[in-house]
Amino acid sequence: MKSGLYIIPTPLGNLGDITMRAVDILKKVDLIACEDTRHSQKLLSHYDIRKPLISYHDHSSENDRNRMLDQLTQGKSIALISDAGTPLIADPGYKLVKACRDQGIPVTPLPGPNAAITALSASGLPTDRFFFVGFL
Repeated sequence: MKSGLYIIPTPLGNLGDITMRAVDILKKVDLIACEDTRHSQKLLSHYDIRKPLISYHDHSSENDRNRMLDQLTQGKSIALISDAGTPLIADPGYKLVKACRDQGIPVTPLPGPNAAITALSASGLPTDRFFFVGFL
């Protein structure tokens, strides 16, 4: 497993809506940073993924972020997951990703579920252009 931060989208509801690549990476990383470890444990248990978990959310401190950065600079791999959907889309993670970029730490995003795109695709509205301003 290459060192770096992996941004892993998680299912919006149905646990089967995760990609095989996401499951594979979650099984291989050294550490998983979760918005809520109790919530994430349900998904991880479903796929028999047993990795150390740490909490990372909007209220995480700079010290929390620096501890992860230290591990990444030491060659560790960390997956960042949110409770549902793609991390950083109305979820925490911006400061961590920016710090990784600033330090030259690789950041690898994976594709996955997105509530806005899913809703748009079934809405019957024109899909060639849309504007997302966050959740109401």
